[in-house]
Parts: sequence; structure tokens; C-alpha cells
Amino acid sequence: MASGTFLARTGRGAQFRFRRRPWLLAALLVIGAAPAPAPADVATLEALRVADLRLGAIGYRLATANAPLCSEIVPVPGMVVHAIDQYAESEQATARTVFGFATAIAVEGVIPGSPADRAGIRADDSIVSVNGKAVPVASGGGHVGTRDAMVALIDAQPADRPLALVLRRASAERAVRVAPSPGCRTLFELRVGTAMDAVADGRLVQISSAFLDRLADPALAVVVAHELSHNILNHHARLEAAGVSRGLLRELGRNGRIHRRTEDEADRLGVHLLRNAGWDPQEAVRFWQGPGARIDGGIFHSRTHSSAGKRAELIAAELAALPKDAPIPYRPPVLVTRDQPLD
Repeated sequence: MASGTFLARTGRGAQFRFRRRPWLLAALLVIGAAPAPAPADVATLEALRVADLRLGAIGYRLATANAPLCSEIVPVPGMVVHAIDQYAESEQATARTVFGFATAIAVEGVIPGSPADRAGIRADDSIVSVNGKAVPVASGGGHVGTRDAMVALIDAQPADRPLALVLRRASAERAVRVAPSPGCRTLFELRVGTAMDAVADGRLVQISSAFLDRLADPALAVVVAHELSHNILNHHARLEAAGVSRGLLRELGRNGRIHRRTEDEADRLGVHLLRNAGWDPQEAVRFWQGPGARIDGGIFHSRTHSSAGKRAELIAAELAALPKDAPIPYRPPVLVTRDQPLD
């Protein structure tokens, strides 16, 4: 399936069954588009657009509200972008019909109320340049290299200054100026599939479409906030530095213990990310008492994670320790762990 890139953005996380497909979601935020099922038709692509925007809105809200907690800050203008060569060559004609693609990069959608929206950027605008720099040229069908190069171009711009974009639509070009919108450097990406997978790798947060099918937005935000927490806490790099296995031995002994520690840390931080972004933080407790418990698998849950019941208890305890006068955004004590080695 193809989906966009949120400018917010897209990356892969700390558990890490990850497969990239030809079409990807990323939201400028950036948000990037994700791969779509083949063969693609107009209805499939429009449904994908809806899903990308839904994930994009959640990612945008979390990334911008929690910018003070992140060590890497980038422009997050609030648009979902994708590249023509995220689509297989056999699907590109349909993609051009649906999305425009007067250049290699097009806007799949715009987050309502975002700086991109206020600047007048609209779905199916194609992007010509960013701050005077030409957008990447398509390199081939079925890959995300061009999309990733576009994300890198946005990331390289100053987060505290406006973005000057030249857009093209129906052969007419116009210039827009997008107000600064700093946010956490993470690309949010939709992965189409039936497995309940969510991963983060320090750069990307990838969420399976199965979560969107089964969860309302507040519960979906719990999942996205947890994965973003892995990136904010540098878990991917810290696990690598500690030599922790992610293979067949990941559940055993020291490997399992350290994995559980990172998952618990992400649960603790995730509840604060939700609160900072305006969601009821108790939603995380309710998630692990309800849909999260059903996903958990009971006695079959992975030893890399605490049980659903223990996760609910941990999050409740984290909220109970929250100072009554805690500001928004709040920087919780768990943030100090992000520079500590895992052992």
C-alpha cells in the first residue's frame, strides 16, 4: 500500500519487525506515504489517503506538542507528502490521476489547522522547491528513496524559520510561505497489513493499518505515543550499544530484561506525551485494561514486554506521581534515562 510521509515524518522503532513496501506514508509534519496493495485503483488510493491523514493528524499533534522534550527538532509543517516512485511502475498512471504528481513529490493531504493548511497548501499540490532547493528527482518504481530524500531536505531546514515552498498545480506555479512549526524528528508511516505491528527505530514510527481498523483515535494515539517515546528515549541506539539481541534470543535472560526495561520506559513517557498533546492520559490505562489486553495474548505475550495488566499498573503509578501543578508541556523524570547506557 502506498501512504504518505508526515512532515511530521516516518522511522522505525525498537522492536522491529519492519518491512518497507513500494508506497509509504509520511507527513510534513513530514508524513510520508506507505506502500499500497497491488493492483491499485482510485478507490484504494483514496482510502489510503484517508488513513494517512488520520495517522498524520495524530503524529503531527504529538510531534509538535512535545518538541520541548526532543533532542532533535525539525520543521513539522503539517502536510502528508509522497513520491511518485513509491508506487510500482504499473500503478504510477493511476497515482498521477489521483494525486497529480506534476513533480516527483506531491502533497497527499494537509492536517487541518496546521501551518501548511493556513498557508493555503492543498491536497494534490506538487512541490517544486523548498527554500530555493529543488525537490528530489524520481529514481525508480516501488522504492522510498525519493520520499526519504524529500524528508531529509525538509529536516535540513531551520525549524525556527518559515519554509518558502514553490507549488505546481495544473501547470501553474505559486509560492507559499509556511510559518515555523518545530517538532520532534520522527517520520510517521502507515504500513498496510493485518498484523498488529508497531515499531520505532530512532527515525521512523511505523504503525500497521490493522490498528486503524480496530481502534478509535484516542486509543490509536496511545500506540503512536508509545512508539514515539522509543525514539525520544534513544532506545534503538542504546539497545545496539548494549549488544542486545533482537533475534531468536531477544526474549531470553539479559536480552529480555533490557527489552522490558525499554518498553516500560516508553509506557511511562508515552502517557506524558499524550497529556502534553491534549489527550486524557488515563486513556493509556484504559487501553491496556481493554483493547491492549486483547492484543497482548495472555500467557503467550512476548517476554520482551510486561503483561497488559502490569503495563496498566505501571502507567497508573506514573500518573499518580504526576505533580498536581505539572505544567504543559511537562518534562517527566524518565527523560533523564535517554543518555544512560542499558545494562
